[in-house]
Amino acid sequence: MMDIFKTVNNEIVRINSFDEGSWINMVNPTEEEINSVNSALGVEIDFLKAALDEEERARIESDSGQTLIIVDIPIVEKEGKLNVYTTIPLAIILIKHIIITVCLKEDTFLSDFINNKVKSFLTQFKTRFVLQILYRNATRYLQYLKHIDKTSSRIEQEVYKSMKNKEVIQMLKLEKSLVYFSTALKSNEVVLEKLMKYDHIKNYPEDTELLEDVIIENKQAIEMANIYSSILSGTMDAFTSVISNNLNIVMKFLTSVTIVMAIPTMISSFFGMNVVIPLTSHYAFFIIMGLSLAMCLIVGYTLYKKKLF
Repeated sequence: MMDIFKTVNNEIVRINSFDEGSWINMVNPTEEEINSVNSALGVEIDFLKAALDEEERARIESDSGQTLIIVDIPIVEKEGKLNVYTTIPLAIILIKHIIITVCLKEDTFLSDFINNKVKSFLTQFKTRFVLQILYRNATRYLQYLKHIDKTSSRIEQEVYKSMKNKEVIQMLKLEKSLVYFSTALKSNEVVLEKLMKYDHIKNYPEDTELLEDVIIENKQAIEMANIYSSILSGTMDAFTSVISNNLNIVMKFLTSVTIVMAIPTMISSFFGMNVVIPLTSHYAFFIIMGLSLAMCLIVGYTLYKKKLF
Protein backbone atom coordinates (compact mmCIF):
# COMPACT_ATOMS: atom_id res chain seq x y z
CA MET A 1 0.00 0.00 0.00
CA MET A 2 1.27 3.48 -0.84
CA ASP A 3 -0.20 6.87 0.08
CA ILE A 4 1.11 10.34 -0.66
CA PHE A 5 0.45 13.18 1.79
CA LYS A 6 1.15 16.88 1.87
CA THR A 7 0.50 19.62 4.39
CA VAL A 8 -1.94 22.18 2.96
CA ASN A 9 -3.21 25.02 5.17
CA ASN A 10 -1.77 23.28 8.26
CA GLU A 11 -3.69 20.08 7.54
CA ILE A 12 -2.45 16.81 6.08
CA VAL A 13 -4.19 15.83 2.85
CA ARG A 14 -3.83 12.98 0.39
CA ILE A 15 -2.54 13.79 -3.06
CA ASN A 16 -1.97 11.75 -6.21
CA SER A 17 1.42 13.00 -7.40
CA PHE A 18 4.98 13.19 -6.12
CA ASP A 19 4.85 16.91 -5.37
CA GLU A 20 7.73 18.77 -3.81
CA GLY A 21 7.46 18.79 -0.03
CA SER A 22 5.25 15.68 0.07
CA TRP A 23 5.45 12.57 2.21
CA ILE A 24 5.21 9.09 0.68
CA ASN A 25 4.07 6.47 3.18
CA MET A 26 4.63 2.90 2.00
CA VAL A 27 3.22 -0.02 4.01
CA ASN A 28 4.46 -3.45 2.95
CA PRO A 29 4.77 -2.18 -0.62
CA THR A 30 4.51 -4.41 -3.66
CA GLU A 31 7.25 -4.72 -6.27
CA GLU A 32 5.16 -2.55 -8.57
CA GLU A 33 4.94 0.26 -6.01
CA ILE A 34 8.67 0.05 -5.26
CA ASN A 35 9.53 0.19 -8.96
CA SER A 36 7.19 3.14 -9.55
CA VAL A 37 8.87 5.19 -6.80
CA ASN A 38 12.28 4.16 -8.06
CA SER A 39 11.43 5.17 -11.64
CA ALA A 40 9.76 8.46 -10.74
CA LEU A 41 12.19 9.70 -8.08
CA GLY A 42 15.33 7.66 -8.59
CA VAL A 43 15.29 6.31 -5.03
CA GLU A 44 17.70 3.47 -4.36
CA ILE A 45 15.92 0.10 -4.53
CA ASP A 46 17.96 -1.16 -1.56
CA PHE A 47 16.76 1.80 0.52
CA LEU A 48 13.12 1.09 -0.34
CA LYS A 49 13.44 -2.62 0.52
CA ALA A 50 15.58 -2.24 3.65
CA ALA A 51 12.68 -2.09 6.14
CA LEU A 52 10.94 -5.10 4.57
CA ASP A 53 13.37 -7.37 6.41
CA GLU A 54 12.18 -7.79 10.00
CA GLU A 55 15.75 -8.47 11.13
CA GLU A 56 17.15 -5.26 9.63
CA ARG A 57 19.31 -3.40 12.15
CA ALA A 58 18.89 0.27 13.06
CA ARG A 59 21.36 2.45 11.20
CA ILE A 60 21.88 5.62 9.17
CA GLU A 61 23.63 5.88 5.81
CA SER A 62 23.79 8.06 2.68
CA ASP A 63 24.35 7.39 -0.98
CA SER A 64 24.04 9.59 -4.08
CA GLY A 65 22.52 12.47 -2.11
CA GLN A 66 19.90 10.20 -0.50
CA THR A 67 19.82 9.45 3.23
CA LEU A 68 18.40 6.32 4.83
CA ILE A 69 17.50 6.20 8.52
CA ILE A 70 16.29 2.90 9.96
CA VAL A 71 14.92 2.72 13.50
CA ASP A 72 13.10 -0.03 15.37
CA ILE A 73 9.52 0.82 16.27
CA PRO A 74 7.21 -0.97 18.74
CA ILE A 75 4.07 -2.82 17.68
CA VAL A 76 1.47 -4.73 19.64
CA GLU A 77 -0.05 -8.06 18.64
CA LYS A 78 -2.85 -10.12 20.19
CA GLU A 79 -2.23 -13.62 21.51
CA GLY A 80 -5.54 -14.68 22.93
CA LYS A 81 -6.49 -12.03 25.50
CA LEU A 82 -2.89 -10.94 26.07
CA ASN A 83 -1.14 -8.10 24.26
CA VAL A 84 2.34 -9.15 23.13
CA TYR A 85 4.86 -6.51 22.09
CA THR A 86 7.65 -6.71 19.56
CA THR A 87 9.57 -4.41 17.22
CA ILE A 88 9.90 -3.97 13.47
CA PRO A 89 12.13 -1.67 11.40
CA LEU A 90 10.92 1.64 9.98
CA ALA A 91 12.85 3.19 7.10
CA ILE A 92 12.91 6.98 6.65
CA ILE A 93 14.34 8.01 3.29
CA LEU A 94 15.28 11.62 2.60
CA ILE A 95 15.74 12.78 -0.95
CA LYS A 96 16.06 16.29 -2.26
CA HIS A 97 12.46 17.44 -1.89
CA ILE A 98 10.48 14.45 -0.57
CA ILE A 99 10.46 12.23 2.52
CA ILE A 100 9.57 8.54 2.26
CA THR A 101 8.68 6.11 5.04
CA VAL A 102 8.59 2.34 4.54
CA CYS A 103 7.22 -0.16 7.07
CA LEU A 104 5.77 -3.66 7.14
CA LYS A 105 2.78 -2.86 9.35
CA GLU A 106 0.03 -0.29 8.93
CA ASP A 107 -1.03 0.08 12.56
CA THR A 108 1.88 2.18 13.86
CA PHE A 109 2.32 5.62 15.39
CA LEU A 110 2.55 7.09 11.86
CA SER A 111 -1.26 7.07 11.85
CA ASP A 112 -1.04 9.96 14.34
CA PHE A 113 0.54 12.09 11.62
CA ILE A 114 -2.02 10.98 9.03
CA ASN A 115 -4.91 11.81 11.39
CA ASN A 116 -3.58 15.31 12.23
CA LYS A 117 -2.81 14.39 15.86
CA VAL A 118 0.70 15.89 15.80
CA LYS A 119 1.01 19.64 16.33
CA SER A 120 3.30 21.80 14.18
CA PHE A 121 3.63 19.02 11.64
CA LEU A 122 4.55 20.10 8.11
CA THR A 123 5.66 17.64 5.44
CA GLN A 124 7.73 20.41 3.86
CA PHE A 125 10.09 20.58 6.86
CA LYS A 126 11.96 17.33 6.37
CA THR A 127 14.41 17.58 9.26
CA ARG A 128 11.72 18.48 11.77
CA PHE A 129 9.46 15.75 10.38
CA VAL A 130 12.21 13.16 10.96
CA LEU A 131 12.70 14.37 14.53
CA GLN A 132 8.95 14.32 15.15
CA ILE A 133 8.82 10.72 13.93
CA LEU A 134 11.68 9.77 16.25
CA TYR A 135 10.09 11.62 19.18
CA ARG A 136 6.74 9.92 18.57
CA ASN A 137 8.54 6.59 18.41
CA ALA A 138 10.21 7.12 21.79
CA THR A 139 6.94 8.17 23.44
CA ARG A 140 5.20 5.11 22.00
CA TYR A 141 7.84 2.90 23.64
CA LEU A 142 7.12 4.63 26.97
CA GLN A 143 3.39 4.12 26.49
CA TYR A 144 3.77 0.41 25.78
CA LEU A 145 6.19 -0.02 28.70
CA LYS A 146 3.52 1.35 31.04
CA HIS A 147 1.02 -1.10 29.54
CA ILE A 148 3.45 -3.96 30.19
CA ASP A 149 3.86 -2.86 33.80
CA LYS A 150 0.07 -2.72 34.34
CA THR A 151 -0.41 -6.13 32.70
CA SER A 152 2.30 -7.72 34.84
CA SER A 153 0.69 -6.27 37.99
CA ARG A 154 -2.68 -7.75 36.98
CA ILE A 155 -1.16 -11.17 36.29
CA GLU A 156 0.70 -10.98 39.61
CA GLN A 157 -2.60 -10.73 41.48
CA GLU A 158 -3.97 -13.73 39.58
CA VAL A 159 -0.97 -15.93 40.27
CA TYR A 160 -1.40 -15.74 44.05
CA LYS A 161 -4.43 -18.00 43.79
CA SER A 162 -3.35 -20.02 40.77
CA MET A 163 -1.82 -23.47 40.38
CA LYS A 164 -1.51 -23.38 36.60
CA ASN A 165 1.29 -22.39 34.25
CA LYS A 166 -0.90 -19.95 32.29
CA GLU A 167 0.14 -16.88 34.27
CA VAL A 168 3.82 -17.85 34.21
CA ILE A 169 3.70 -18.24 30.42
CA GLN A 170 2.07 -14.82 30.11
CA MET A 171 4.81 -13.28 32.22
CA LEU A 172 7.44 -14.99 30.07
CA LYS A 173 5.92 -13.35 26.99
CA LEU A 174 6.03 -9.93 28.67
CA GLU A 175 9.64 -10.52 29.67
CA LYS A 176 10.42 -11.39 26.06
CA SER A 177 8.76 -8.15 24.95
CA LEU A 178 10.97 -6.18 27.33
CA VAL A 179 14.07 -7.81 25.89
CA TYR A 180 12.98 -6.76 22.38
CA PHE A 181 12.31 -3.23 23.58
CA SER A 182 15.60 -2.89 25.43
CA THR A 183 17.62 -4.11 22.44
CA ALA A 184 15.73 -1.89 19.98
CA LEU A 185 16.01 1.23 22.14
CA LYS A 186 19.76 0.83 22.50
CA SER A 187 20.09 0.50 18.71
CA ASN A 188 17.94 3.61 18.24
CA GLU A 189 20.16 5.48 20.70
CA VAL A 190 23.17 4.86 18.47
CA VAL A 191 21.25 6.27 15.49
CA LEU A 192 20.25 9.37 17.47
CA GLU A 193 23.84 10.01 18.53
CA LYS A 194 24.98 9.77 14.91
CA LEU A 195 22.16 12.03 13.83
CA MET A 196 23.50 14.86 16.00
CA LYS A 197 26.75 14.90 14.01
CA TYR A 198 25.49 13.74 10.61
CA ASP A 199 26.45 16.18 7.86
CA HIS A 200 24.07 14.79 5.23
CA ILE A 201 21.02 16.02 7.16
CA LYS A 202 20.68 19.75 7.56
CA ASN A 203 20.36 20.74 11.20
CA TYR A 204 18.41 23.89 12.00
CA PRO A 205 18.88 25.77 15.29
CA GLU A 206 15.14 25.67 16.03
CA ASP A 207 15.19 21.85 15.83
CA THR A 208 18.06 21.39 18.30
CA GLU A 209 15.74 21.38 21.31
CA LEU A 210 13.48 18.80 19.65
CA LEU A 211 16.46 16.51 19.00
CA GLU A 212 17.49 16.83 22.65
CA ASP A 213 13.94 15.90 23.69
CA VAL A 214 14.07 12.84 21.47
CA ILE A 215 17.34 11.69 23.05
CA ILE A 216 15.97 12.29 26.58
CA GLU A 217 12.77 10.35 25.85
CA ASN A 218 14.74 7.47 24.34
CA LYS A 219 17.07 7.32 27.36
CA GLN A 220 14.09 7.34 29.69
CA ALA A 221 12.54 4.46 27.73
CA ILE A 222 15.81 2.49 28.01
CA GLU A 223 15.90 3.01 31.79
CA MET A 224 12.25 2.00 32.18
CA ALA A 225 12.77 -1.12 30.06
CA ASN A 226 15.77 -2.13 32.18
CA ILE A 227 13.93 -1.50 35.47
CA TYR A 228 10.80 -3.39 34.39
CA SER A 229 12.93 -6.23 33.06
CA SER A 230 14.74 -6.57 36.42
CA ILE A 231 11.48 -6.46 38.35
CA LEU A 232 9.85 -8.99 36.04
CA SER A 233 12.82 -11.35 36.27
CA GLY A 234 12.66 -11.33 40.09
CA THR A 235 8.90 -11.68 40.04
CA MET A 236 9.13 -14.72 37.78
CA ASP A 237 11.30 -16.52 40.34
CA ALA A 238 8.80 -15.69 43.07
CA PHE A 239 5.89 -16.85 40.90
CA THR A 240 7.24 -20.36 40.49
CA SER A 241 7.63 -20.61 44.27
CA VAL A 242 4.09 -19.27 44.86
CA ILE A 243 2.53 -21.73 42.41
CA SER A 244 4.50 -24.61 43.93
CA ASN A 245 3.43 -23.55 47.42
CA ASN A 246 -0.23 -23.29 46.32
CA LEU A 247 -0.02 -26.82 45.00
CA ASN A 248 1.52 -28.06 48.25
CA ILE A 249 -1.33 -26.48 50.24
CA VAL A 250 -3.92 -28.25 48.11
CA MET A 251 -2.09 -31.57 48.39
CA LYS A 252 -1.89 -31.16 52.17
CA PHE A 253 -5.63 -30.45 52.33
CA LEU A 254 -6.49 -33.46 50.17
CA THR A 255 -4.23 -35.71 52.26
CA SER A 256 -5.94 -34.55 55.45
CA VAL A 257 -9.39 -35.18 53.93
CA THR A 258 -8.27 -38.66 52.87
CA ILE A 259 -7.12 -39.47 56.41
CA VAL A 260 -10.42 -38.29 57.93
CA MET A 261 -12.54 -40.14 55.36
CA ALA A 262 -10.55 -43.32 55.93
CA ILE A 263 -11.99 -43.63 59.47
CA PRO A 264 -15.64 -44.43 58.55
CA THR A 265 -14.37 -46.65 55.73
CA MET A 266 -12.26 -48.62 58.20
CA ILE A 267 -15.11 -48.99 60.73
CA SER A 268 -17.63 -50.07 58.09
CA SER A 269 -15.09 -52.63 56.87
CA PHE A 270 -14.94 -54.20 60.34
CA PHE A 271 -18.68 -54.56 60.47
CA GLY A 272 -18.77 -55.97 56.96
CA MET A 273 -16.65 -58.98 57.93
CA ASN A 274 -18.30 -62.45 57.99
CA VAL A 275 -17.66 -62.91 61.73
CA VAL A 276 -19.56 -62.39 64.97
CA ILE A 277 -19.75 -58.68 65.74
CA PRO A 278 -21.32 -56.65 68.52
CA LEU A 279 -24.17 -54.15 68.20
CA THR A 280 -26.86 -56.19 66.52
CA SER A 281 -29.73 -54.08 67.89
CA HIS A 282 -32.01 -51.78 65.85
CA TYR A 283 -29.90 -48.79 66.92
CA ALA A 284 -26.62 -50.31 65.77
CA PHE A 285 -26.52 -48.25 62.55
CA PHE A 286 -26.90 -44.95 64.40
CA ILE A 287 -24.38 -45.95 67.04
CA ILE A 288 -21.79 -46.88 64.41
CA MET A 289 -22.44 -43.71 62.42
CA GLY A 290 -22.19 -41.62 65.55
CA LEU A 291 -18.94 -43.31 66.53
CA SER A 292 -17.51 -42.74 63.05
CA LEU A 293 -18.54 -39.08 63.07
CA ALA A 294 -17.06 -38.52 66.51
CA MET A 295 -13.75 -40.07 65.51
CA CYS A 296 -13.70 -38.02 62.30
CA LEU A 297 -14.25 -34.84 64.28
CA ILE A 298 -11.52 -35.73 66.77
CA VAL A 299 -9.00 -36.53 64.03
CA GLY A 300 -10.02 -33.46 62.01
CA TYR A 301 -9.64 -31.19 65.04
CA THR A 302 -6.25 -32.69 65.84
CA LEU A 303 -5.04 -32.08 62.25
CA TYR A 304 -6.41 -28.53 62.39
CA LYS A 305 -4.57 -27.74 65.62
CA LYS A 306 -1.35 -29.04 64.13
CA LYS A 307 -2.01 -26.82 61.02
CA LEU A 308 -2.22 -29.85 58.81
CA PHE A 309 -5.82 -29.17 57.74
